[in-house]
Amino acid sequence: MSFRLDTNILTAHLRRPAGLSHRFIQHSGRLYTSTVSLAELYDWANSRRDPTPTRAAIQSLLKYEVALIPFDADCAEECGRLRFDLRRQGITVDKMDLLIGATVLVYDLTLVTHNTRHFQSIPNLRLEDWLTP
Repeated sequence: MSFRLDTNILTAHLRRPAGLSHRFIQHSGRLYTSTVSLAELYDWANSRRDPTPTRAAIQSLLKYEVALIPFDADCAEECGRLRFDLRRQGITVDKMDLLIGATVLVYDLTLVTHNTRHFQSIPNLRLEDWLTP
């Protein structure tokens, strides 16, 4: 099984690597994030007083621990389908969460997030929370 790491998992790992290092080692080579979360990570880095060390940590994370997958045309199509289907059922999901969910489904990954309730309405999405014991 391969995993798509949500932004909150990545920021937790960057803040305190020891807290999640066993998971990153256990699943080495099967950890991914998308360009959507990369944008969120850079937003987080740029909000820091000195973004330089955080930006460097993000680059190191991508080089050594987590592979980057694109939000591509297939993901866009899946996102549009999901949004339409959910809206027809009266279910609203944050647009960024839909982008993330669509990527997870297209690449057949399991989403690792601490915000599982944000994604529970997306059908067929496998979820894990590595921050809750």
